[in-house]
Amino acid sequence: MHPKPLFDTAILVFANSADTDSHIKKIGGNTSLFDALNAHSLKIVKASGLPYFHFTEKEQVGETFGERFTHALQSLFDKGFANIIAIGNDSPQLKTQHLLEAHQHLQLGKTVLGPAVDGGFYLLGLHASNFNPESFAGLPWQMTTLFNATRHHFESGGCTVFSLNRLLDIDSASDIKRLSNHISTLADRWLSLFSKILGETIAFLEAGHTTRKNIFLFIPFNKGSPVVFS
Repeated sequence: MHPKPLFDTAILVFANSADTDSHIKKIGGNTSLFDALNAHSLKIVKASGLPYFHFTEKEQVGETFGERFTHALQSLFDKGFANIIAIGNDSPQLKTQHLLEAHQHLQLGKTVLGPAVDGGFYLLGLHASNFNPESFAGLPWQMTTLFNATRHHFESGGCTVFSLNRLLDIDSASDIKRLSNHISTLADRWLSLFSKILGETIAFLEAGHTTRKNIFLFIPFNKGSPVVFS
């Protein structure tokens, strides 16, 4: 029996190590992208002030993604937390303010989803009373219908679902190209990293006499898979 934690909300960072992610996703020639993504996720989580737990492939239990994610959530509920905010490591646009906004809505009794452009979600905030491990594990994980199915899953159970703003996540080089066109929403350090990974030029152009910068991604041709817009 775990003692009741000081905070009622914990953050679950459900993300593989950089070595494992680079092997699975095969973006770039080394682990630099996934090292940066993991570092970013942990930085914004620490800034929230909430307790957090990082489940890499070493802590995950189960055969499928759904089973592993469900087990990780149950593990934190078993520690006595009433609410969990779960994130991955694949959204550079994710900020501490998204976590705090999710925490605020959880305190109001809502379930929180952060929709991703590809049809999945980058954040899930839920209360223990709304968590059914069996039905949750059966959602269409890693499919483009995941966000809508998850929203329906909770709403059909009587939950009020609050949606955060839609963000891009990274699962392929095409996603990096799309993110590069929104580089103004990211920290400057991503610009150099994306350029190195793509082997292409991302340039800043000053807009007239203002201090605002317009960002352009120059792609002379598509070297890999086609850019797919959801």
